[in-house]
Amino acid sequence: MSENDAADIFARMLEMQSEAARQVIAASIPDEAAIAEWSETTQRLQRMWMDFHAQEKLPEAPAPLFADPAQWMGMMQAWYRQVPLLDPERQQALWQEGMALWEDILAQYGIGDGGAGAAQEPELPRADKRFADPTWREQPVFALIHQTYLLFAERLSELVDEVGGIDGMERDQLRFALKSVLDAMSPANFPLTNPVVLERTLETHGANLIRGMERLAADLERGQLTHTDTSAFRLGENIACTPGKVVHETELYQLIQYSPSTDEVLSVPLVIFPPWINRFYILDLNPKKSFVKWAVDQGLTVFMVSWRSADESLAHIEWDDYVRAQIDAIDHIRARLGVPAVHAIGYCVAGTTLAATLAILARRGEAEKVKSATFLTAQVDFERAGNLKLFVDDTQLEMIRQASRGGFLDGRYMAATFNLLRGSDLIWNYVVNHYLLGEDYPAFDLLYWNGDVANLPARWHASYLRDLYRDNRLVKPDALSADGTPIDLSLVETPAYIQAGREDHIAPPESVWRMTEHFSGPARFVLAGSGHIAGVVNPPDARKYQHWTSDAPAASLEEFVAAAQEHAGSWWSDWLAWIEAQDGARAKPTGKRKPGGRGDAVVEDAPGRYVRMR
Repeated sequence: MSENDAADIFARMLEMQSEAARQVIAASIPDEAAIAEWSETTQRLQRMWMDFHAQEKLPEAPAPLFADPAQWMGMMQAWYRQVPLLDPERQQALWQEGMALWEDILAQYGIGDGGAGAAQEPELPRADKRFADPTWREQPVFALIHQTYLLFAERLSELVDEVGGIDGMERDQLRFALKSVLDAMSPANFPLTNPVVLERTLETHGANLIRGMERLAADLERGQLTHTDTSAFRLGENIACTPGKVVHETELYQLIQYSPSTDEVLSVPLVIFPPWINRFYILDLNPKKSFVKWAVDQGLTVFMVSWRSADESLAHIEWDDYVRAQIDAIDHIRARLGVPAVHAIGYCVAGTTLAATLAILARRGEAEKVKSATFLTAQVDFERAGNLKLFVDDTQLEMIRQASRGGFLDGRYMAATFNLLRGSDLIWNYVVNHYLLGEDYPAFDLLYWNGDVANLPARWHASYLRDLYRDNRLVKPDALSADGTPIDLSLVETPAYIQAGREDHIAPPESVWRMTEHFSGPARFVLAGSGHIAGVVNPPDARKYQHWTSDAPAASLEEFVAAAQEHAGSWWSDWLAWIEAQDGARAKPTGKRKPGGRGDAVVEDAPGRYVRMR
């Protein structure tokens, strides 16, 4: 197909589209009421736009609403100047492939030389959930728009692997930058190229755009993309509502003890260290999803650490303080219940710190304080740590340093970063649904938690990214220390249960697996279906996903997978059996096993005030 042929076909297609449009308009000329409503909508949009720009100063939003494609476009342009992605030969090949695509699609709509008649159901070569609505296939214009976009995105993504003159990290950054830009450029994100939005706008006389503009203004003011109806959730009432008491607090954390619900409990209590980059109640969302409630109902005495969101008063907090906090919590529980040891769980970054804590206790001759350690999607070896490594070069670290005002990093920066890792799902999907289509926000507890951000101490955050993600020093014996004690992970002999998510993009399973190579004690590795959150928060009653276990020795994740047995549903029951095998002794839940009883001075009711602090 020549360029002239393509132009002729395009002109004929537009003519057919115009005739169809004329027929639609003739059949649906608006009455006076509809015209008045459209006029009011237009005036409201104009007023909102003028008011928005007339503000002397927009409310300060220290975190991006969503990732700025310009940043990634600049990165791409820098590489493009060195090594062009498309040479003339490739450009010609892509043009020819695009013309062939157009010819094939138009033929299915009865347009062009090959179009004997329109197909009843066009068979388009590429599928994508962003274009799943049938409206994208009803008219040839929108079929061409989204199929051409998908072709170009596919070919450009393939070319990244062929770019020469860059190292592995730069290639990963280029791939990520390209994906971010392509996600932002999707025709689904623009009203005039999204037929679903156009249809909704006609149906509502533009009310969807009014609603979307109001939401955009509100989100810009708060500096954060809205994902859910936040008014539907109340801490301590329908979320984070497992009964308990705050029994101890420091400037950095509160320690919650949950009330027993069984006649007997395991003698060894359990302490959970959640990540301080989020709120603890990811493990206590609601009674049906709560790992905390489930564990209590299985006869465990459960303690939960609730980290305080950082402000200027915590500017001095660093790596050592989190290690000391974990040791302090362990010692407080031992003293409170009069027991020699605890089981410990570390989730994500708190699992990384728990590994360091175990190494320090071992070097101090105090390893017996922890009976067992469970690691949920946690990493100690960061060589293959996934896409978050793209944010730890010198340029990115300097940007983070400049953003960390008052000695802490606003949690909205981290939220935007994690959203960017899955931009199509966590950014642009919400832009389309709630800004353009004007749909109501869902009442979803997981999304409420995701948006309940916590600030991070800048000194800790900088050292974490530099020493662990960038320089991978935790796995080098004695290269790091905390609380005055060098860290050598090979000293850890504590029995370990290591859980990874098969589809985890934050802590990839091959990265989590490496923990088994650095500890000296017995380790049980379990691979769970889904990712960083859903792979962990998966109660047995939900009967979702699956998990894999193996007792055969394995030198790599690949060997583990080859020998592993698949089990339907949650890994929680497997973990409980493993915990009981470590120490099955039981006790009556008397005295301080029941927090807040006679003679037991407590701080306040769970979930405590730290989780409410911003």
